[in-house]
Amino acid sequence: MLVYHGSDHVIEIPVYNGNKRTNDYGYGFYTTENIELAKEWACADGQDGFVNSYDLNLDGLKILRLNSPEYNILNWLAILTKYRSYWQNGSIAEEAKEYLQKHFFIDPSPYDILIGYRADDSYFTFAQDFVAGAISLEKLSEAMRLGKLGEQIVLKSRLAFEHICFVDAESAVADVYYGKKNLRDREARFAYRRYRKSSDGINGLYMIDIMR
Repeated sequence: MLVYHGSDHVIEIPVYNGNKRTNDYGYGFYTTENIELAKEWACADGQDGFVNSYDLNLDGLKILRLNSPEYNILNWLAILTKYRSYWQNGSIAEEAKEYLQKHFFIDPSPYDILIGYRADDSYFTFAQDFVAGAISLEKLSEAMRLGKLGEQIVLKSRLAFEHICFVDAESAVADVYYGKKNLRDREARFAYRRYRKSSDGINGLYMIDIMR
């Protein structure tokens, strides 16, 4: 598959465990099949950047696909609560994090590649609200579609890094893509605020219901 990585510099040889542990899925090299989103990520700090493109050979690699039918959004959340910081304190958030990790966490370490949602700022807010008991599972599931971020493909193992080959790099102009990123984020947040106000009805499933 052809994948892209947005950065402030050209990366011909991705570095194993070169990113932060507090990324969505811990250490790894984060890529996408969507070049336009990669350009937004390249300009995330308001500066011009680069989109690096790679050939990724999946043959022989063990892949965890979090969006496949055998898993659900709670598996994704359990991994997110394990690695991402800045979760709310109080309410049921702390207990909910422990519960998710105990019952839904899938250890990524046996896998070479992990494919799942990307939790940028707006998505992370949606996830925080659910864990804190502010929105239902149904509203979280709907919110995950608001920003149209799609999936990210994360290289986790040393073997995966042997299966990626640099193709090319092209510039991403902040005057264009920083604005696009902010606009998409604002639109997702606006739609979420409007959607959050709507009633769940008696059948809404909240974090506290799942724990009970």
